[in-house]
Amino acid sequence: MSAADLLSNGPRVVNVGLPRFAEDLRGAGVPVVDVAWTPPASADERVLDALDRLMGADSALTARVGAANAAAVERILAADPVLVDVRPAAEVVPGLEERMILHAGPPIGWERMCGPLRGAVAGAIVLEGWAPDLEAASALAAAGKIRFAPNHHHDAVGPMTGLTTRSMPVMVVENRAFGNRAYCTVNEGLGRVMRFGGNDDSVLGRLRWLASTLGPRLGETLRAGEGVPLKALVARGLSMGDEMHQRNVACTSLLLRTLAPALARTTRDSALLAEVLEFIGGNDQFFLNVAMAMGKAVMDPVRGIDSASIVTAMSRNGTDFGIRLAGTGERWFTAPVEMPRGLYFPGFTAADANPDIGDSTIVETVGLGGFAMAASPAVAGFVGAAGASAALAATRSMYEITAARNPEWTIPALDFAGVPAGIDARRVVASGLAPTINTGIAHREPGVGQVGAGIVNAPLACFGQALVALAEGLDAS
Repeated sequence: MSAADLLSNGPRVVNVGLPRFAEDLRGAGVPVVDVAWTPPASADERVLDALDRLMGADSALTARVGAANAAAVERILAADPVLVDVRPAAEVVPGLEERMILHAGPPIGWERMCGPLRGAVAGAIVLEGWAPDLEAASALAAAGKIRFAPNHHHDAVGPMTGLTTRSMPVMVVENRAFGNRAYCTVNEGLGRVMRFGGNDDSVLGRLRWLASTLGPRLGETLRAGEGVPLKALVARGLSMGDEMHQRNVACTSLLLRTLAPALARTTRDSALLAEVLEFIGGNDQFFLNVAMAMGKAVMDPVRGIDSASIVTAMSRNGTDFGIRLAGTGERWFTAPVEMPRGLYFPGFTAADANPDIGDSTIVETVGLGGFAMAASPAVAGFVGAAGASAALAATRSMYEITAARNPEWTIPALDFAGVPAGIDARRVVASGLAPTINTGIAHREPGVGQVGAGIVNAPLACFGQALVALAEGLDAS
């Protein structure tokens, strides 16, 4: 720009960093273009070296990773998830053996399990008839008589403690574009429930009813039809204020409206039909478990794409937070899980809370939950965000760490922009922006249950570890 241009037209400014750096210029009417940039979050030289090699302008690996990520995004967007069945886990979950309990998060043994996970395990052991009471169940687990494995190792997911045992009915979601299936237990409802560490007689009685009554009714109904396509249902739910993690009111209602006529045709006992409809209709979070199985079914075909830095799973077990990358396959990268920030039910405070827990972060991995908070301003206050504007800002920030936008899942409040799709570990490390997750809060002691809801961030250390491993793997290939 010449001096004459500057005097006649004024300056045009590119602001690198925080928007407030240029507030005075904007106030004076100077055109400003903001560039969101921060130094890389890690000070670890190995992480910075891996980032430079995988994302640097002069790196030979950058184009290779970019092409792999494009292939990963293509699979995410091409997915066709359909709810097709509800079956006992023993019949459909691969590798679920006798005296095995699947749990949320990366691998963990009894000795490191948090309070709510131990409480849920004890309840599940009694539920399966492996011990007569909770004390004996805990002793059985402590003695190494129960095998533990992550849900993710068996094509499954589960909310909060995430327990899956052989007698529990699971939702079956098939990704018809790739032929894979994923599984998630049926949502128990609110209050004292096993997913929050509950294990008393009311909890076990409800689980037995799900196994004996609700599961078989839903399974027969779904098998009698063509299944329930989920992509369009989720799209409509987003337009009605759901984000599919803390708010599932619209999608639960849409699913019930879809299933009700078929349930009526396959259920001869009118009292039983009323019981089933009442349970689903009275459980605003019923669709959460469907959304989780959907997320797992969408992301599993991305796993194993050579060189890709797209995150295929995020999960936590109440002690560790773990992620997996497409380009590193089955390997977990872990760091201590963080404490959620949010609102507590009357009588509870942050001192009562357990660190974050659950496989439900799979919905953020596909661009829902905290990534789609702009679609659900009603949930922002509930999870402790500052309000609707904070919800919009949360989603906008997640665009910075994802590879694409999903044009089939759009957000009205953002001019129908697609949800952020495909978390790129490189972008997370480069920006220092940790994925935002909407979550429930469990009491730290066994058997108490849910005490609140809030927001939590994935620990950045996981992503740095994953980048180093990806770079080392590419060197060896």
